Amino acid sequence: MSQDAARAVLDPASLDALARICDLAPLPVLHDLSTPRAHEVLADVDLLVTGWGCPELDASVLRAAPRLRAVAHTAGSVRGHVTDACWERGIEVSSAAAANAVPVAEYTLAMILLTGKHVLERARDYRTSKRRANWLRTPGEVGNYRRTVGILSASLVGRRVIELLRPHDVEVLLHDPYVLGPEAAELGVRRVELAELFTRCDTVSVHTPLLPATRGLVSRTLIDSMPDDAVLINTSRGAVVDQEALTDALLDGRVRAVLDVTDPEVLPPDHPLWTCENALITPHLAGSEGNEWRRLADHTLAEIERWASGAGFRHPVRRERLAFLA
Repeated sequence: MSQDAARAVLDPASLDALARICDLAPLPVLHDLSTPRAHEVLADVDLLVTGWGCPELDASVLRAAPRLRAVAHTAGSVRGHVTDACWERGIEVSSAAAANAVPVAEYTLAMILLTGKHVLERARDYRTSKRRANWLRTPGEVGNYRRTVGILSASLVGRRVIELLRPHDVEVLLHDPYVLGPEAAELGVRRVELAELFTRCDTVSVHTPLLPATRGLVSRTLIDSMPDDAVLINTSRGAVVDQEALTDALLDGRVRAVLDVTDPEVLPPDHPLWTCENALITPHLAGSEGNEWRRLADHTLAEIERWASGAGFRHPVRRERLAFLA
């Protein structure tokens, strides 16, 4: 992993805990697997702990690591570094995606509730007027009681959001082509087609991974079909949404949005989204940051302890499911 990732995720306590489970290769952490030192270390490695910034584990790396049997990733997606050569070797792979889903789901829940209450707009108006409006004249569409929330994709994050919404008085609809009615009932939601998700819901939260089939999935037609004042929340990938269509709808004042991701990730300085008062844009902060990195480390340590005991990974990544993962 990169040196920055190592400093962030693997603090001294985590390294000490790791050293109690296995023989730890000498520090510093490797970030370039092509160097003579890296090849010297890799020659004796049974398991690699990887993270953000890990180079590809291609055939040349695997030749330098003849004993390598497992990869434990301290972040979410492994698509950037686990190659076909790893699967062909039969290397076991684990990911901390389930741990990283927790803060994303918490962010989403917070934004669903805040936007339902129109907190951001009302706080801005309060700062401007410096007086409290007549609360008994609050419009009937403000509030979270019996609000309809749509979840696009029952991913790890989507399922966690559904779980966090259970104590709240909201109706939850789900669209996921791979989740059928009985499974949706087990999740406590109603499965609907994509068009109905957007026409019925006060809030739609996007949790689908970016794949060739999902690029631009949230189309102009779907955005234009949303009820007036509906909210689109995107914590997935910016390119899943037709950003031009969303920008037009926001500029018209018809809908609202919370965007933790955009396309590109940092918008050009003159992009009109920056000036949309009905859009909250955050800098891809929903995922693990700060003290939440410790959750990733703890998750990975638990996975390594299970693997070392012969029990196998609790959260394995399967090659056949890789095409459906973020």
